[in-house]
Amino acid sequence: MQGNGTDETEMAHLLGATPALVRAWLDNRSVPSPDHLIRVQEVLGGEDEAGQGSAVAPEPQDEPAETPIVWYHRPGHDDGGREFGNAAAFAFESDLEVLAREATQNSLDERDRSNDRPVRVRYTLHELTGDALARFRTAIRWHDLHPHYEAAAAQDQKVGRVISAGLREMSERDRLVLLRVDDYNANGLTGDDYEDGRFAAVVRRQLDSRKSDVAAGGSYGLGKATLWATSRLGLVLMNSTLSEPHEGHTRGRLIGRLDLPWREVSGRRFAGPAWLGRPDAEADNAEVARSWWADEETIENLHLTREGDDPGTSFLIVGAHDVASLADSRPDHEGDAGDDEDSLERMHQRLVRALGRNFWAAMTTGGDRPPLLEASVRTLRNGVEYLEEERVEPHVHQPALSRALQAFLSGTTVDRLTDAGQVALTTVPLKIPERNGLTGTAGEHRAVLLVTEATDADGKTNRVTAIRGNRMTVKTSWVPGLPVGTNPFQAVLLAGRAAGDDAPFAAEAEEFLRFSEPPEHNKWGQTEELRMRYSPSAHRRIAALTSETNRAVHELVAIPKEKKPSGTSKVSKRLKISGKATSKVRRTVTPPKLDDLEAVIDPSGAWQITAEVKVPPGGEPWRMSPVAKLEVRSGPRPVVKWAELVAVSNCELSAGVLHFTPGTRSAVFRGVTDVSTHPVRAALTGVVVELQESRRGVA
Repeated sequence: MQGNGTDETEMAHLLGATPALVRAWLDNRSVPSPDHLIRVQEVLGGEDEAGQGSAVAPEPQDEPAETPIVWYHRPGHDDGGREFGNAAAFAFESDLEVLAREATQNSLDERDRSNDRPVRVRYTLHELTGDALARFRTAIRWHDLHPHYEAAAAQDQKVGRVISAGLREMSERDRLVLLRVDDYNANGLTGDDYEDGRFAAVVRRQLDSRKSDVAAGGSYGLGKATLWATSRLGLVLMNSTLSEPHEGHTRGRLIGRLDLPWREVSGRRFAGPAWLGRPDAEADNAEVARSWWADEETIENLHLTREGDDPGTSFLIVGAHDVASLADSRPDHEGDAGDDEDSLERMHQRLVRALGRNFWAAMTTGGDRPPLLEASVRTLRNGVEYLEEERVEPHVHQPALSRALQAFLSGTTVDRLTDAGQVALTTVPLKIPERNGLTGTAGEHRAVLLVTEATDADGKTNRVTAIRGNRMTVKTSWVPGLPVGTNPFQAVLLAGRAAGDDAPFAAEAEEFLRFSEPPEHNKWGQTEELRMRYSPSAHRRIAALTSETNRAVHELVAIPKEKKPSGTSKVSKRLKISGKATSKVRRTVTPPKLDDLEAVIDPSGAWQITAEVKVPPGGEPWRMSPVAKLEVRSGPRPVVKWAELVAVSNCELSAGVLHFTPGTRSAVFRGVTDVSTHPVRAALTGVVVELQESRRGVA
């Protein structure tokens, strides 16, 4: 375009266009359509071969020229408002486990329910260096972005400091880590660029979850922010294959979104976010960028190539990092590459563990019930496989829990645990209150409780893991008050739709529990949503569910008296009862003596002991002190102190001394030894328990 003294505002008026559109032509961010080219020539005039000014129309074109892909940065607010970061991103830590939990939950919620196939999710870590990094920077138009990054990094606030670290990583180490999250057999980013739909909810909006299914894991619209929070550069690119056509297309819908703080670049102020796309000539502001249908070469250059035609979305996090504490690193790897929080090996393993810990239930199958999810992690360096793809297997990461759920899905549970490997089932009530005065919404839901024995591979034992319809782990809680000597177990609480669609009030329970979860979806309790939709006291129903669950667990894991072994099987050979009680006072009546003893070694290395005492008749006011000693091969038995001593039945404890209830014939107490007083590890010794008479209540 040639100038003839006409400014862009006047030119826009003459052409019937907006000043922003004319400015886009002048800045080479867009090109005029054929009709606009004709009008431009008419307004500006052209020179013929004789040098005479004339209005010469260009040759007609069959197709309009393709508009180049550009970055559109949202202008600063006219009222002077400034945002120094996306508030939604601050709801979560930029932790790989949080990312895996939130992103995979969203993929589960978007699973294509028109078929029985699972949604397939794959995480790909990809380190770029050297020429590969240079080519990628060219593909994302880095020269356009760099001034904005420099302006953002210069600001002394949280987002600016994170961006500054990301820029140093690239410049000093010539390294950039990409993390791509692909899902297949999902809905994809369907809908209009701006109006209601999945695309606008993810790309344009905040706090819009677009989740209508009550079984959905998400409900706040915050989870997607973890994608941007995990990027040191605040940049995420997207390629979506749609489950339903948009503008006559289904494959290769691309868009990029950048979240930066308010900044000033070249004298212009920008509000924060920016989008990579094609200028939208039909928008009120022609500078606005919309999604475009990309060719395979562009998709490949942006590292967004998808496999096959299954619908779903690929999210590419540019500059991925993990701020989780280095305490998660194993002690035997201190000082090696495993301690680098952004090392590929560590990031790979954290993703695998996070998927196994949070989604074992969604990946478990049983009977004719297929899994809801398949997940894997792979790692590349400059396009070459560095760590092979690792499929996450629920039986590897959560053997007891997945065994329990599989038995439920297959219909092979039992009423009581009598043999190894069995899964016991019972139900517990959840009384759902009426919702907002709607009749028919209140009732008693029967959640399913599964209990099975645990092994060393199951990690922390004696816990209940709670899930609902989408089968993501919501919370894991310890069961209090278990008798010392209880065999280690794992329990699963299936609530809402997870208990089966035929469970009473399953849909109502699903909705009730969903509203009781915070944005992290990691517990059930009081929330503002629950208070508004039900009542201020509705959370008490959840507390009652917890109490009922713990009570039911106690009943399932209790060892019937007639079936109690004479000692715990694994330690019976190292467990002894003192031959007789030691009395410091001469008496004619036989003193109380230990009749039965159970003991196990807990994870801390302490002996956990449950003892039954036979009390002779006669009503003598016996005062006996339990004493624990370690059985050694030679020499005197070392006395160890009690870390805990508890009266269970027919006795009381005062200053470590047992006082028996008058008239009782037997009593039970429990004790846990103090590991700090063990001269050797419990696993290398036996244990001896004696009763010593105490004079005046003092041992």
